[in-house]
Amino acid sequence: MTNNDIVQKLWNLCDVLRDDGINYSDYVTELVLLLFIKMVHENTEAGTLQKHPLPEGCRWTDLNGKSGINLLDDYKRILLTLSTGKDGDGNIVHEDPLISAVYADAQTRLREPRHLEQMVKTLDQIDWFSAQKDGLGDLYEGLLQKNANETKSGAGQYFTPRALINSMVRCIQPQPGEVIQDPAAGTAGFLIAADQYIKEQTDDLFDLTAKQQAFQKNRAFVGIELVPGTRRLALMNCLLHGMEGDDEGVVHLGNALGQAGASLPKADIILANPPFGTAKGGEASITRDDLTYKTSNKQLAFLQHIYRNLKPGGRAAVVLPDNVLFEAGVGTEVRRDLMHKCNLHTILRLPTGIFYAQGVKTNVLFFTKGSVKDKLQEENCTQHVWVYDLRTNMPSFGKRTPFGEQHLKPFEKVYGKKAGGTSKRKEGEWSFGAEEIDLAPEAQKADENQDVDERLAHSRWRCFSRDWIAEHKGDSLDISWLKDADSVSAANLPEPSVLAGAAMGELVQAVGELDGLMRELGAETEADAQKTLLAEMFGEVK
Repeated sequence: MTNNDIVQKLWNLCDVLRDDGINYSDYVTELVLLLFIKMVHENTEAGTLQKHPLPEGCRWTDLNGKSGINLLDDYKRILLTLSTGKDGDGNIVHEDPLISAVYADAQTRLREPRHLEQMVKTLDQIDWFSAQKDGLGDLYEGLLQKNANETKSGAGQYFTPRALINSMVRCIQPQPGEVIQDPAAGTAGFLIAADQYIKEQTDDLFDLTAKQQAFQKNRAFVGIELVPGTRRLALMNCLLHGMEGDDEGVVHLGNALGQAGASLPKADIILANPPFGTAKGGEASITRDDLTYKTSNKQLAFLQHIYRNLKPGGRAAVVLPDNVLFEAGVGTEVRRDLMHKCNLHTILRLPTGIFYAQGVKTNVLFFTKGSVKDKLQEENCTQHVWVYDLRTNMPSFGKRTPFGEQHLKPFEKVYGKKAGGTSKRKEGEWSFGAEEIDLAPEAQKADENQDVDERLAHSRWRCFSRDWIAEHKGDSLDISWLKDADSVSAANLPEPSVLAGAAMGELVQAVGELDGLMRELGAETEADAQKTLLAEMFGEVK
């Protein structure tokens, strides 16, 4: 049984949760509360964990074999004990801050004992020996990825595609002894990938001294996550990968755009995919008073935090939406400050459809604090920016067209072997049919003026000087030169009335299809109600 088979079997348990009234977006949180107890048991049995981290009375052997209301009551008691550290009589049974953090405010929404019993039996029937070969942490990671792929909410919004994470880590090349941070940790994917990269380079840390191993386990990785439920998933993820962190765990609860972020020590490496959107008050608001450029744009605030929080010579790779590259006003000031203080050496233009929010256009910015020659330099550190266009005329990725590491290999090759982007580079890379793509009119004109080689102009990999970016782009970093086959010239657009009519026709067709689907699913009453609502909105058709 492969890990994928086991992940699918675990995901099938969501049907049991649904039968007990558990919301779709709460499936994974509910499942992992039980799953973590089982995985700790398996790790202990296999000798991976030298000491059982859960107190007596709160272990898998205290659940399996039981049934009925006794099972459900015992499970509720275990969750309460793990959360508070005390038993029903108020006696302290554990003082592990990590376990308390993992199970903080944990409670099950299961109401039917038979459903819990079915879940326990299913977990006992899984071939955990096969799972152990790939690592239980990887199995858990697979479950999180499955949830991200299947849902538009829950972990989906925090999950960066595994292929992209691995590629960014391979480019940045984290090393033992370096402090690696993620101020928007989500389920800790970047930190775990960095840890796995280091373990692969050091024979699972056995090449390191005992002191170095302790550093990697407890001090090398730090993340911040705003959402308590997501942080719970992250802490479990880290623990199952052998990453303990400090007293608060690897991932701390807090707002990176508030005091929690301001208190972070400087880092050697920052890997991040900050959340999209604008701060609208509450916990997620931007309360930092140490950021030079005040903004309500969370990505611009995160970007400032990241390049300010790097040590001299430190390196970063961060996923950012297009608006950060071209937004005027404060956006321009932040980009200039970034290029002053850091060597922004590489931009990877990502294809659409690889994140949960369809159509969002994103990029990865790779930069190093200071200049190539002087890591303490704070002015004019960027001299050239290399851009790889993995977006133009690429598929819109999704379930039917999965985005994989094979799509990133050409970029990694031209990025080079040096983590700071200082490898000797040469323009020109024609993967994915680049040579057949037309040039955007404005880019064609600019290239003619600069006498750019015709074949090079059709490359996905080009270099732009800092002076050119200032003079021709006004310090916008939204740099593209290839013309997407789906783009339409404004001069060739039909009349607005024709466009509006076509859009209305597509909308009517879609409404009809949804009405038919609802009736096939037995929701005739709801379908009739929606039909009535539409009739009232547009008036009865005579």
